[in-house]
Amino acid sequence: MRRKPRIALAQIKYFDINKKDNLEKILCFIHKAKKIGADIVCFPETCMLKEKYLDFKHDFLKEIQKACKENEIWCIITEDFMFKSGLYNTSVLIDRSGKIKGTYKKIKLYAEKGVTPGRNVKVFETDFGKIGIAICWDLAFPKLFKKMKNQGAQIVFCPSQWAYEEKAHDNAHEKRELSLLKSIIRSRAFENLFFVCFCSPFRNEKDLICYSAICSPHRIIKDIYDEEGLIYADLPLKKIKEFEKIYPGKEKA
Repeated sequence: MRRKPRIALAQIKYFDINKKDNLEKILCFIHKAKKIGADIVCFPETCMLKEKYLDFKHDFLKEIQKACKENEIWCIITEDFMFKSGLYNTSVLIDRSGKIKGTYKKIKLYAEKGVTPGRNVKVFETDFGKIGIAICWDLAFPKLFKKMKNQGAQIVFCPSQWAYEEKAHDNAHEKRELSLLKSIIRSRAFENLFFVCFCSPFRNEKDLICYSAICSPHRIIKDIYDEEGLIYADLPLKKIKEFEKIYPGKEKA
């Protein structure tokens, strides 16, 4: 395992090349992540297809798997996928050889119509560490993150499309929601003494918070706001044990 895995988040602008899909943009950012030496690149929630849903035989997914293999990089892609049991908002983890190593189905739905909530928290073994995956509104539920901690997660990725409710704030809506979002990200990282990587899209929508961040238990290491771009950081996973010694009982909380 690499001592400090390099983690990349792609805050991409949705559907600015093709009105129906974002495949070209995704493939471009996989290549960009490889050029900066990233071990894994995470994309935002529902980032592939603007219409309908995908299945695991779809050509789009095959193209992304091919790009992961060619660039020898891990990738997290999130979209609505159809399973035999129904439609799920699903994160797909692809490894360096282009193989699907696992999936996570969003548990805490917000306003999705026709989507079935997932049931299982999952942690995945990679060649750079143990990772968990949450999706958007899952971030607001500490117990889900504690379950990932208990399964040994060192990094949790959270692809998202985080938006605010107009009625939630009486003024300065975006500023207040951004402050709230940052505090939740930092809280999940400190509560569990692991790293949290939150990835949003860049879209010109009034209520969407275009913010992505890589966060340690103590601070936000890298972030990007209201623009398209790729951010990355080298994460000192060995410090997790040090944090657990500094804060007695946190590893068992």
